[in-house]
Amino acid sequence: MTALKIAYVELPAGEVEGMKSFYQQSMGWKFQDWGPEYAAMLNAGVDGGLNGAAAQRTKSVLVLVKTDDLEKAHADVLAAGGKVIVPIFSYPGGRRFHFTDPAGNELGVFQVE
Repeated sequence: MTALKIAYVELPAGEVEGMKSFYQQSMGWKFQDWGPEYAAMLNAGVDGGLNGAAAQRTKSVLVLVKTDDLEKAHADVLAAGGKVIVPIFSYPGGRRFHFTDPAGNELGVFQVE
C-alpha cells in the first residue's frame, strides 16, 4: 500500500472576508477566492483554505489527506474501523469525504479531478 499524505489544512470560517483580513494582517497570507464561501491560502507554508459554507465547514481545523483513488480510500477507512460522517461529495476541482478515526478525530480525504 502506498502511504497517503496530509496535503491540506482547512480552517472553519463563519465569515470568510473577516478571516482573510485577519490572516492577511497578522500572518501576511494571500488568498484565492473560490466563491463567497471559500478562499484558498496561497503562501501559508502548507496548502489550505478558509471554509465559510455552513453545510460543509467543520467545528475545528480539518486535516485533509490526498489520494488518487477516493473510492479505495473510502473503503480502506471503513475496513480499518473508521466511521464516514460526510459521504463523498463534489466541489470545484475535486471530491472528498470526511471520517472519524477510532479516537473521534475528524479528517477528510480528497481527490483532485
